[in-house]
Parts: sequence; C-alpha cells; structure tokens
Amino acid sequence: MGRRFLFADRRRATLTVLGVAASLLLVLVLGGIFAGAVDRVTYYIRTSPADVFVSQAGVRTMHMSASTLPADTPERVADIPGVAWAAPIAFASGSVAGPQDRQLSYLIGYDTRTRRGGPTRLVAGRTPAAGVQVSPDGASVWTVSGHDGYAAMLSAGSLDLHGVVPTGSAPAHVVVSPDGATAYTTNSADDTVSVIDASTMKAIDTIKVGQGPHGLRPSPDGRWLVVANVADTTLSVIDTRTNQLVTDVEVGKAPAQVAFSPDGRFVYASLNGEDAVAKVDMTSRKLVGTVAVGDGPIQTYVSGDNRYLLVANQGTEDSPGTAVSVIDIKTFTVTATVETGQGSHGVVVDPSSQHAYVTNIYGDDVAVLDLQELEVVARIPVGDKPNGVSLSPLPNDAEDGSVTLDLSTDPEVPADEIETDHGDGHQDGH
Repeated sequence: MGRRFLFADRRRATLTVLGVAASLLLVLVLGGIFAGAVDRVTYYIRTSPADVFVSQAGVRTMHMSASTLPADTPERVADIPGVAWAAPIAFASGSVAGPQDRQLSYLIGYDTRTRRGGPTRLVAGRTPAAGVQVSPDGASVWTVSGHDGYAAMLSAGSLDLHGVVPTGSAPAHVVVSPDGATAYTTNSADDTVSVIDASTMKAIDTIKVGQGPHGLRPSPDGRWLVVANVADTTLSVIDTRTNQLVTDVEVGKAPAQVAFSPDGRFVYASLNGEDAVAKVDMTSRKLVGTVAVGDGPIQTYVSGDNRYLLVANQGTEDSPGTAVSVIDIKTFTVTATVETGQGSHGVVVDPSSQHAYVTNIYGDDVAVLDLQELEVVARIPVGDKPNGVSLSPLPNDAEDGSVTLDLSTDPEVPADEIETDHGDGHQDGH
C-alpha cells in the first residue's frame, strides 16, 4: 500500500526522492565541514612529536580553551620516570584580519633550540637559527635552512651558491669532516643525523641519535662524531667509518653543543638546562666532571693551544646572558667571565689562539675577544640575530657583505636554478 500510495502521484514521488537526496547531500556537506574543522583544530596535536599533552585540570582541548600551568611544569614532568623529554607550549587563540574577512587563528610559541612543536612547514618568514661551517681548506661555506630541510654549500670567496641537498626535518647545525669529504647535519625534529658526500652533494646515510640533536663536532682525527641531544641528557657518539651509533653518554640536562680538545682525548658539552659544562673522557666514554658557568650556555670552543675552553652564555630573550665563561683546561675551573654583549651565542677561536669571535644574538653584533688580556677589543655590527660563526682564511678576492639564500622547497631543483642575493642588489645562480 505504501508503494502504491507513493507512486500513485508521480509528482509526490519525485518530490520525495528529491527531498531524500537533498537531506543526504546536506548530511554529507555538514559531515565534510565538521571533518575539515576537526582536521584543522587537531592538526597541531596530530603533527606534534609528543605522545602526551599536559594541561590544566578540566581543559581537554586547545580549541577555544585556556590552560595555565606553573612555569616549572616542564621540568617536573621531565623528571617523571619514563619521560624522555618535555617542552612548554605557549599559545593563544584569536581572530586575524585577512584580505577578505577575519579568521580564527592560533598563535603558538615554541623552543627554537629543540624546535619541537614548531611548524611542520614554513611557508614564509625567517627560519629559526641556522648553523654555519667553513670547510677545513677554507674553500667553501656550509649552512642549513631550518624547516626547509636543506643543507647548502657556497663558495667562500664569492659567496656563490654551489649546491643544496635535502636533509632530515629541521636541520639545526652542520659540520664538515677534517678531510673535507663529508658533511653532517643534525635534524632536530626527527632525531637523526644526515651524512652528506661533499663531492656529489648527495645524502648517503641517516643515523638515528638521541632526542633533539642540536650541536655536533667531529674529533680532530675525524674518527668520531659527537652529537649534543638538547631535548634529553645525552651525547651520541658515532663511528664515522661505519656511520653507526656507538653509544649515548649521560652528561646532564639539555646539552646544546660540544667541543673537542685538540688531542681528541676529551669532549666538552654545554648543559643549557643546568647552566654548566660537562667533561667526557673519550677513552672510557664517561662523564668525568662538570663546572658551573653562566645562564643558558650554548656554543663552546677550545683554543688551539689547549689553554682555554670558551662557553657563550646566551640566557633568554627576556633575560639575556651577556658574557662568555673562560675555563682553564688544566684545572677545569672558570678563570674569567668576560662581558661580550646581549645574548652571547656562537663562539670560535682563531688558529693562533689570540682572538675569539662571539656572536651576540640579541645585540646584532660580533665581539672580538683578546685571549691574552681577556677583554673585548672590537665589536662588528652584523645582521639580525647572528647565530653560528666560523672562521676561514678567505681568498684575497673574497667579497664583503652578506648573502641571502632563497632555497627552493623542491628538492629536485638544481643549484643553478636557485638564486643568491649578495645584498648589493645583484642575484646570480652558480
């Protein structure tokens, strides 16, 4: 009867079918809108490397919610057995005016040392801190491009771009082996080290290391590569002959960078999480000492005469460190604290062990430190937020100034299609 009633009036049947179809279409549209909204509001959590999120009681989502926790919460969470790392998240929600209307947006802050919780892909703006390294022969300069996931090699004389190579996620630092044949990058977002053949500009291996690899240095003979894992408490020791992880050495909270003694017997690590420097015996691969330094130590460097270990104390942007701690290698004690500038970050010593150069990340300059008098004798203005620093015997025809790299997001684009800006208005490909 129902069927007879439905089809007795064709118009009624047509309207009924159209009504059902419209209802289904509406359900699908609303389902798609809901799925899209859920995809967007959960994107940060879904792409985060974290397994657990800690929030204020009663707060179960980051969407239109506020969670206020004590400042020491990350430290307390990190001390819980089984927790590998914990990082704070600073976020706020609000509307942002666009070209046509206002859109709900989230502003999220994160620690650029570890880059955990940062953007999965940077589409505009300046990438966070990048390392820089001159090759041992002084012919080339290597750097990394933050969240773009590239290492780049330039000519040290002309600053022309020679080539780029994809790395892991969020490369932080790059170093070159003593023979110049191999480059290594720490990939802070996926806990790996990329091994790059410098002659072919190809990544030839990937090595899994500790949490949040940051600084790294090869031993003077090139046999070992030591990586500072800033998101945990270890240094990873890699055998460069096999590209295999040999061991992880416990040193203390948030090791940021390492420096070898000239004979390769000891390696020193800045402990950013406890304002100290650790000393490791490379024979036993054991921690043999620590010494307190300034606030937020970052870069370290041993003078070639094995007299001093220099540690740049960056502090934080709200409370910048302003000094370099000078440690006597023989006694492993701080022999001097030299005021160098706002946010002392990178440090390098010249081959004669006469001068050190310190980048001041909040002062936008480089301080020149006389290692005999232990005082700053010159100050060189540079660009915004100077980070890494490396020394090179540049050729006589080297160009002054800076170079800006516009690295393509396509790994297949060859180097001759990538432009470099020398800062004087002309661009080229090489």
